[in-house]
Amino acid sequence: MKFSHLVAASAAALMVASVAKAEDMTIVSWGGAYSKSQLEAYHKPYMAKNPDVNIINDESSAEAVAKLRAMSEAGNVTWDVVDVVAADAIRLCDEGLALEIDPDKDLAPAPDGTPASEDFGDLLVSDCFIPQIVYSTTFGYRTDVAEWGGKTPDDICDVFDLENFPGKRSLEKRPINNVEWALLCDGVAAEDVYDVLSTEEGVDRALAKLGTIKDDTIWWSAGAETPQRLADGEVVIGSTYNGRLFSVIEEQKQPVAMLWDWQVFDLDGWIIPAGLSDERKKRALDYIYFATDTQRLADQAKYISYGPARKSSAPLVGKHADLGIEMAPHMPTDPENAKNTLLYNYEWWADNRDDLDAKFQAWLTQ
Repeated sequence: MKFSHLVAASAAALMVASVAKAEDMTIVSWGGAYSKSQLEAYHKPYMAKNPDVNIINDESSAEAVAKLRAMSEAGNVTWDVVDVVAADAIRLCDEGLALEIDPDKDLAPAPDGTPASEDFGDLLVSDCFIPQIVYSTTFGYRTDVAEWGGKTPDDICDVFDLENFPGKRSLEKRPINNVEWALLCDGVAAEDVYDVLSTEEGVDRALAKLGTIKDDTIWWSAGAETPQRLADGEVVIGSTYNGRLFSVIEEQKQPVAMLWDWQVFDLDGWIIPAGLSDERKKRALDYIYFATDTQRLADQAKYISYGPARKSSAPLVGKHADLGIEMAPHMPTDPENAKNTLLYNYEWWADNRDDLDAKFQAWLTQ
């Protein structure tokens, strides 16, 4: 081959590689059963519709705020779309690290033409946040614990009862939810929980209650850890997202059951990082438009038991794609499951998260 032809071929190869790399889109999520549900409901159909796009799935959502802060400071944002809980979206939006969205321009209307702003309604809790699901953090427990003498936990405060329900616990390695449950089980009325937490004495009270089970607790950072520990018998009761427990109970058929009492409702959804190039921003917005339409949000419920955030999606929720069971009774919003619920206070956590995180992590080392 002549040198000029070799140069031309090399240049063409570099151009192809450059194009391929440019069309990679990094989407950040939580891993496990949840990322699988997104792969099936969103990623695969989007790539089938856009064969020039390759979605790379990153499982760093638990560290999204810290990592996006660092990327922004370094001037090198490598993520295109990020899955976060609502409180983190509020923080990222307030700090200018997330792109503001116009729901009626950037998101699909409902099939009957209802604007997205009405279809999502009150779940649009931030100018930068596009909700996907309503989920809950709750507890699963082993159904075969000999030491329990045939009893099973039916009250959130059974988590703190080592006498009647001995054994290792699994709790998330952050204050969110843990401090609310601790105060509920220390006698604080649900409507007063955040007022009490707004005082130094209230935080100390919550940590003192958690201290009663601290020596019997294994801490988790990823939502998949508790289901695995329950399946392995490493713990007898533990918190995680309701969809992860659905997976271990219904799909894996492990001897585990759900404790719905005082589940904490929360929202999860997308943000687009600020500072993307025009090309990457356009692609991210195109993905968001597709992945949050009515049908796509209903499709996700075929794979995991989270309630879709759009009103128009709810009637389309049917049976599990593989198990063939009706999914509605497994949703956290089902009336039988939602007798005692605590609504996560987004604004309170957005304002207090950094301070309470620091205090909680210091407490863990004591």
